[in-house]
Amino acid sequence: MEQKYIPFDVIEKFMIRVLVKAGIPESDAKIVTDVLVQADKLGFDSHGVNRLKPIYLDRIKDGILNPVTNFQIVREGPTTAVIDGQNGMGHVIAYNAMKMAIEKAKKLGMGMVAVRNSTHYGFAGYYALMAVKENLIGITGTNARPSIAPTFGVENMLGTNPLTFGIPTDEAFPFLLDCATSVTQRGKIELYQRQGKTMPKGWVIDENGESKTDPNEVLKDLIAGKAALTPLGGIGEETAGYKGYGYATVVEILSAALQQGAYLKMLTGFKDGKKVPYNLGHFFIAIDINAFTDVDDFKRTTGNILRELRASKKMPGQNRIYTAGEKEYEVWMNRKDKGIPFGSELLKEFKDICNEYGVTEFLPYFSE
Repeated sequence: MEQKYIPFDVIEKFMIRVLVKAGIPESDAKIVTDVLVQADKLGFDSHGVNRLKPIYLDRIKDGILNPVTNFQIVREGPTTAVIDGQNGMGHVIAYNAMKMAIEKAKKLGMGMVAVRNSTHYGFAGYYALMAVKENLIGITGTNARPSIAPTFGVENMLGTNPLTFGIPTDEAFPFLLDCATSVTQRGKIELYQRQGKTMPKGWVIDENGESKTDPNEVLKDLIAGKAALTPLGGIGEETAGYKGYGYATVVEILSAALQQGAYLKMLTGFKDGKKVPYNLGHFFIAIDINAFTDVDDFKRTTGNILRELRASKKMPGQNRIYTAGEKEYEVWMNRKDKGIPFGSELLKEFKDICNEYGVTEFLPYFSE
């Protein structure tokens, strides 16, 4: 079937109802919903509402994700803080951590908050954009369960570890760079699986360092430790895979060492063969532009840089150059009056959620 678009307001109401029934307080459920829906609004479909069941609802049922978030400040200074999330909802922990970094930046020019014992926080760009909305620069990163092999290695050691930047501009959309430090990420592989597509070579390697392209096999082998994602740059050093490996390591250190949190193989989600909380770490940085220069001047210069890049000489056969955040803005322009696209598999999954959580009034929206 062709994709079916479901209005944003319907999905928001549905998700809040379901999350509350899963034991999440309503105010927190609204934050979780907003993060996931915002991902779909901007085209980050691998981190959107499709992750509601496998990454959040199922983990709550498994007892490795606490629906009630206890946000504990364990150390704080004028521009810094360390948070223990106690394995609550990662979105709620991250939202409050970035909010704290923003408040500190507004007072003293910069703010940084490090988090330990958290869980999957969804679309990283959401938190960078929180700062952008306040005319600040936002930076965030998180470690994750082991997926990436170090250059010349085949064992999954590092998470996909995104390093994300949000920067205000004078254009209709901000500069937003939100990407993993691997060539691809698990969410995109899940997308390929749902679409029945073969993955490109070079995304994933097996224990012999050979490319794997079957998403079904890859998802199983990643969990079993028999496959690994390649870092940005790809396999080996020829195409500079060491650069992605290096950046992934930076994110791992900032997500664990500052807050004395878990790292590398401590993040597998298993202990003695049993599921356990992931104990992820994050960091959030907010920078007040006013501490350096006038905000409007900054936005104009940033916009000029981006416009000059887009206006530069193009490769033969290409008629357009993009800057980060532009494609996401175009996705929003396309989807704002249509809603979130659902394929048949996701429709079925949401129908099952309707029945399981007793929100059957939403069933007609998920019929094919």
